[in-house]
Amino acid sequence: MDYLNLTEKELVTRAVAGDEMAYRAIYQLHEKAIRSRVSGYFVWKADVDDVVSEAFQKAFANLAAFDTERELRPWLNTIATRTALDHLDKIRREDEKKEVMETLTETDPEEEVIRDENHQRLMAFIEELPPLYKEVMVKYMIEELEYEKIANELGLELNTVRTRIRRGKQHLAEMMLRGEVQ
Repeated sequence: MDYLNLTEKELVTRAVAGDEMAYRAIYQLHEKAIRSRVSGYFVWKADVDDVVSEAFQKAFANLAAFDTERELRPWLNTIATRTALDHLDKIRREDEKKEVMETLTETDPEEEVIRDENHQRLMAFIEELPPLYKEVMVKYMIEELEYEKIANELGLELNTVRTRIRRGKQHLAEMMLRGEVQ
């Protein structure tokens, strides 16, 4: 049987009934037009291929709902256009995510130097703290541990850690204001 000579209505009816050859004939009859319809949206052939494939998948999944009194191509064109627009939106969102991630990971060399200098200054001030506060402040400010974790690691009561951190911060603030580092 020559499926390409059947009417669209016959092809759709056969495809809905599960005739795989009818699906192939519909694809062969309309693939070139659908590809032409969406190719203007994309730079890359791979995107066009993806959209054509997805558009036909959507169309075939909804073929039973198609009104066979209408022409098939405009219906397929609508599905393809919407699929292309969805694909473009997906690409745009992915590009925006990449830009955000690049912005977050970009480090300005000047900022890096300043950050290193600030870290070195902070370490110098912490080194000058009384031994009672020094170890707790290193764990809190440098290792960024929670109070409970510091208490567990140092075998101290939680309130003791809180007090030492509060007093260590006071000592640091006073030293920084005076600019004291030995």
